Amino acid sequence: MNAITVSVIWLAALYLAFVIKHFAADFLFQTNWMAIGKEQSRGWLAPLATHAGIHGALTLVLMLTLQPSLWWLGPIDFVIHGVIDRLKGLATRRFGLTQKDARWWWLLGLDQALHALTHFSYILALLLAR
Repeated sequence: MNAITVSVIWLAALYLAFVIKHFAADFLFQTNWMAIGKEQSRGWLAPLATHAGIHGALTLVLMLTLQPSLWWLGPIDFVIHGVIDRLKGLATRRFGLTQKDARWWWLLGLDQALHALTHFSYILALLLAR
């Protein structure tokens, strides 16, 4: 088994890039139409696709900048982010949860943890591709 050596600075830079990407897509670029619309029982597809598309586009930009051969992680991120967010929305509605419920916060935490794990897998892909 071959060992992979990685600079701590490179690893930290990749992590920071994905934290910034996620913050930008989830908080700076997400409008009320997306945030509220993707949670609805009807008319959810366009807001969700727009929101997940922003995530996918930013991941694509990162990949084209860092490792162009991994461009395909952009479309993958679009799909994964969309599925995670849709499942959270379905669970929230199914159980009638609001921000006053502890389970709503648990779902939000699970949602964010799954996105972080997704980004971790992209970082691993970047490191293995070098």
